[in-house]
Amino acid sequence: MERVLFQLGPVSIYTFGVSIAVGALAAYWLTHKETQRIKMDDNSIDNLFIILLIAGILGARIFYILFYNPAFYWQHPFEVIKINEGGLSIHGGILGAVAAGLWYTRRLKIPFWPVADLLAPAVILAQGIARVGCDVYGRVMSQAWPWGINLQGQLVHPVQIYETILDLTLFIFLWGKRDRQKYSGQIFVFYLAGYAGIRLVLEFFRTNPVIIWNITPAHLTGILFILLAIGLDLWLSRVKPVPKTETQMERFWVSAKVWKAVIALTAVCITVFYIIR
Repeated sequence: MERVLFQLGPVSIYTFGVSIAVGALAAYWLTHKETQRIKMDDNSIDNLFIILLIAGILGARIFYILFYNPAFYWQHPFEVIKINEGGLSIHGGILGAVAAGLWYTRRLKIPFWPVADLLAPAVILAQGIARVGCDVYGRVMSQAWPWGINLQGQLVHPVQIYETILDLTLFIFLWGKRDRQKYSGQIFVFYLAGYAGIRLVLEFFRTNPVIIWNITPAHLTGILFILLAIGLDLWLSRVKPVPKTETQMERFWVSAKVWKAVIALTAVCITVFYIIR
């Protein structure tokens, strides 16, 4: 059960829901700031966000049901709709959102890869913020580190904040690379490989269901994402090259100004994480 942040009459407001909403708003704002980079109007961006949000939630839920606890949901089918009690997979969310993005851009007859590049930094920013409210903790610490979380008398790894820090670090990298692309789609490829790598490492600190040894479904999905990223890199570098310009080289360094803002955001996320717990 997710942590309740506060009550509005009979309605429970959950920390994870609030953090997801804040992350989504941040991504929405950032994407609108960058919209001029592709030929897409504000209405199309608004529609795209709604479609991606719905597809992402559906994909995250379906993936979790199929690969994490299928027997339980087979026996309790009405539990499928209780998303407020947890049970979402970020990998499924990514797959659902990508599928919806491919459909929507094809429908509007606009190229998919520039849109994916536009959204990638915003998506990882949203993920980093959203993790602050997640109540899926890590394994018991081997020793009493000061940043551990006391959970039922045991110190566990705060994997949520580990991911927040790594996600925001990946955001800085993607933001800095957005004007130094070798091919259209490269920012998305970096996002796909980068986030897969983050989850591959963090899975060893989490307590997800194990398939064999210490390998979880997220490990296997992460490996597939990395292989997909490698394949896309080899393909797109040949078919979607982007010529470099002097302006692009100069603008890369402007992204260094984002460091202070991201460091401040990281500090706020860490502070909020420990306060609400």
